[in-house]
Amino acid sequence: MDTTYRIAAIPGDGIGKEVMPAAQRVLDTVGSSFGIRFEWSELEWSCEYYARTGRMMPPNGLDQLREFDQIFLGAVGYPGVPDHVSLWGLLIPIRRAFRQYINLRPVKLLPGIDSPLRDVPAGGIDFVVVRENNEGEYSETGGRMYRETPDEFAIQESVFTRRGVERAMRYAYDLAQVRGKRLASATKSNGIIHTMPFWDEIFRELAAQYPDVATSEFHIDALAALFVLDPARFDVVVASNLFGDILTDLGAAIIGSIGIAPSGNINPEGQYPSMFEPVHGSAPDIAGQGRANPLGQVWAGAMMLAHLGHEEAAATVMDAVSHVLSVTGVRTPDLGGTASTQEVTDELVAALEREVAR
Repeated sequence: MDTTYRIAAIPGDGIGKEVMPAAQRVLDTVGSSFGIRFEWSELEWSCEYYARTGRMMPPNGLDQLREFDQIFLGAVGYPGVPDHVSLWGLLIPIRRAFRQYINLRPVKLLPGIDSPLRDVPAGGIDFVVVRENNEGEYSETGGRMYRETPDEFAIQESVFTRRGVERAMRYAYDLAQVRGKRLASATKSNGIIHTMPFWDEIFRELAAQYPDVATSEFHIDALAALFVLDPARFDVVVASNLFGDILTDLGAAIIGSIGIAPSGNINPEGQYPSMFEPVHGSAPDIAGQGRANPLGQVWAGAMMLAHLGHEEAAATVMDAVSHVLSVTGVRTPDLGGTASTQEVTDELVAALEREVAR
């Protein structure tokens, strides 16, 4: 008997509407071979929805999502709607309401892709960034006064709690134990006087509980440089909300394209649904042209499969991605090719079908 999952699909804006159906097709294909069935419920929440209703999602949107096993998101953002409106109206409320306090982003150079960095061998970049996803620099504490006067000012306060920092770091330590037993922490304690020393102290306290994990601490500016100069030294990196956000976009760049990078917003306890999405935005400049790279959304789907406990199915999806990139040469323009979203998806499905037929 098939295992059925109810998935909330939110294509969102721009190319999200193109890469979402591509990834759903891939997941349905691999699912049919592994006894996995997806019941997709598409939700139209987006900037277009905001333009009609004044909201990014309905008032009971979180209650609706609570009933699903997982959430699959495309991309959010479009010209005419300020980015802080789209983000704080949809993504951040979901991440916080469902305690998705881990943002997990693999940074892996896939077969068939040349890194823009010089002399990086195949498989030479393979690490994971664990980003604290619920607090830190992305707090709601602060405000603005005396708007549109010479005395106008804005205050934005970071919020770091022991509970929030420790649970993110513990997740990263646990992950490092099953990978390469190396964990790097992003900090800036030489310039940020309260929150970053607090972060460092907790990191060192936990290190005593994980004697088999080799730890290192890097100021964020030096760490960003090392992502470029020596990415092979990293295995697991743990970072605060803002630092993790910036580092992972750089991570996507060094593996060839932000169009292929995935992420998972994880509720590790499974008490609430987790949410999986590509790192790329809605790319309005190419939306509707059939040029969008579906691999970021597909890889996010593989992460969702793994989170649900279907590691073999997830690996099969990634094998198909590797085959398409390294054997067929079919790739979208962001990777130097000429193929359309549809053509890449067709090759992925064909690779999956051949794998299953063996």
